[in-house]
Amino acid sequence: MTVNFTLPSALEAHEPPEARGRTRDGVRLLVSRRATDEVSHHEFHDLPALLDPGDLLVVNTSSTLPAAVRLDRISIHFSTPVPGADERLWLIELRRLTGKTSHPYKGGCPGEWIPLPGGATLTLIGRHKGHSGEGSDRLWEARLSTDVVPYLRTHGVPIRYGYVRRDWPTAAYQTVFAHDRATGSAEMPSAARPFTTELVTRLVSRGVLIAPITLHTGVASPEAHEPPYAERYDVPEVTAALVNHVRARHGRVIAVGTTAVRALETSADASGHVKASSGWTEHIVTPENGVRAVDGLISGLHEPHSSHLMMLTAIAGRELLTATYDAALTEGYLWHEFGDINLILP
Repeated sequence: MTVNFTLPSALEAHEPPEARGRTRDGVRLLVSRRATDEVSHHEFHDLPALLDPGDLLVVNTSSTLPAAVRLDRISIHFSTPVPGADERLWLIELRRLTGKTSHPYKGGCPGEWIPLPGGATLTLIGRHKGHSGEGSDRLWEARLSTDVVPYLRTHGVPIRYGYVRRDWPTAAYQTVFAHDRATGSAEMPSAARPFTTELVTRLVSRGVLIAPITLHTGVASPEAHEPPYAERYDVPEVTAALVNHVRARHGRVIAVGTTAVRALETSADASGHVKASSGWTEHIVTPENGVRAVDGLISGLHEPHSSHLMMLTAIAGRELLTATYDAALTEGYLWHEFGDINLILP
C-alpha cells in the first residue's frame, strides 16, 4: 500500500517557477531522512550543502519532445515507439479537447485514418496490450506516414494537462542535462528541472559525482493511475562502474527522478551490482521487491494513487513517506512538473 491523501487544486503548480518570480533552483525542497525519520524544509539551491562529497547523482539525459499534435477537437499524444516495430509505429493517446484542457477520448477504431497538419496521416492499428495482456482503452498502436521525431519537432507542442493554464515553449520542458542526441521523452523527466549550470558547478566543486542514464518517458495521463509500460533506456558502462565504485566505498547513490531509479534497478542484479545495459524495461519498483542499487531519490511530488508512490514507499518507507506528504500538504508545497521537490536520504 502507499500513502493516501487528497490534493487541493491550490497546490497544483500552474506555471514554471520563473513565471512565479522564482529561479529554477529556487523551488522549495522538502528533505526526508530515513536515519532519523525527520523532514526539513529548504530551497533547491541548498542541495550541495545537503549532500556529501563522494555522493553520486544519477541523472536522465533524455530531452523532451513536443509530443502533442492538436486538431480541432482532439489532441494526439505521442508516447513511445512500439517495442520491436519500425520507428513509425508508436503508442499514442487520443484526448478530447475541452476549452484549455483535455480528457481521454475513447473513440476511434482500428484502420481509421486521421489527417494531421503538414499532410501527414496517422493510422490507428489497434489497442495496446499492457502488462495484463488485455486491451487498453487508453493507448493505441498507430503508424505515422512519416518519421515521428522530425514531424513532432515541426508540428508538435509539449504535452500539457489542465492544471497548466497556458502553453509554454519546449525549452521550459527541458532540463540542464537534456541532450539533443537523446531525444525521446513524451513528458519531461521533471525531477531534474531545478538543476542549473551554476548549481551543477557547485555540486561538482563540493565533490558530488554525476553520472548519466537515459530513459525516454511515455505519456503519464494523470487520470489513469496506471503502472508505467515498456520504456527505452540506456545505462552506459561508465555509469554502471561509478555506481558500483560508490557502493563499494559505502557511498550513497541518489537517483534524480523515478526514471533514473527504473533504469538502474533494471540493470542491477540481486546483490545491487549494476551492469551496463540498454533496451526496453518493464521493471516496476514496489515496496515488496524494493530497491537494490539506489540509496536515495530526488523527485517531484506525485499525485494520489500514482504508481510512482509505490516506488517512493520502497525507498522511503511508508511512515516517512506519509510524514513527508503530510508536511508538503501542511506547508503548501506545489505538485506536478513545475512544482517543488522532495529529497529522500538514507
